[in-house]
Amino acid sequence: MKWFQVKEQAAGKKRLMLTWWSYRLFGKRFVQLIALVVSLSAFIFSKQIRQYTRKNLRVLFEATKDSQTKPTLFNMYRLTFNYALSLVDKMEAVAQRYDAQKIIFETDDKKQQLINDIKSGSGVFFISMHTGNIEILRSLIENPQNTVNPRVNIFLSEEQCKVFNDFLKKIQIKTNTATFAIENITPDTGIILKERLENGDIAFMAGDRTSYTNQSSTFSCNIFNKTVEFPKGTFKFAYLMETKIYFICVAKIENDRYYVHLENFKKNEHSRKAEEIARMQSEYVEFWKSMALKYPLQFYHFYDLFSKY
Repeated sequence: MKWFQVKEQAAGKKRLMLTWWSYRLFGKRFVQLIALVVSLSAFIFSKQIRQYTRKNLRVLFEATKDSQTKPTLFNMYRLTFNYALSLVDKMEAVAQRYDAQKIIFETDDKKQQLINDIKSGSGVFFISMHTGNIEILRSLIENPQNTVNPRVNIFLSEEQCKVFNDFLKKIQIKTNTATFAIENITPDTGIILKERLENGDIAFMAGDRTSYTNQSSTFSCNIFNKTVEFPKGTFKFAYLMETKIYFICVAKIENDRYYVHLENFKKNEHSRKAEEIARMQSEYVEFWKSMALKYPLQFYHFYDLFSKY
């Protein structure tokens, strides 16, 4: 099963709005209790969730022998519950109710470098992943107190999580955000985004979801002694934008805080295009692997990721 074949299991429009009003009235802890009940129900009744959480944790456990990655029912459910909690956090971030002070960077130098790059007005391209919760970064970037609020361009699936994404659009505070459907990327998309980045915009695109429309455009990697396929398109696209490129992972730690891991891809102007793209792919895969090992219970891939296993 590919990621785009996974059916959305959202609660439905009315129940999502009821959840939002419950949050408004009773606070985040109450909604997290709802997430506990909903995730437990999904875990019990969805064979697919159990199958792929077990499979993915088994791969990580064989690579690390870390007890928290052992594919026990408890750990499998913890992963599912963490995902439900991440949706609550995502709701809070989109509505600009998550405290940006809870977002921590690896070092002050990396944080300042990123801020300087954003303020420079030369554009920044982020290649993200489905470990952790990248949406939480919106609380930092779209903060009304910022001296610079660049437009944020987000690439996401129009078909996947449609109900939940429509819900997020309803509750979000008016922001300088634009979305692109990954199913409809054309040469014009690249032209539009390049112009925007040249004017100081930033963009986010996942590097660990193979193309929905061009399934053969992938490159294979040996990860944890298993074969995983990544999309070629994300890295070609990032290279063509001719701007600063970061690999990024935003993962939850204790006390409702999030930790930002950043890796700046440093271009070599003397290398050929194909060599640079191949090096970008290689460095991203190493970053992706390190984040999967560091946060195995935030490894949100509920499909046949290790398809050759």
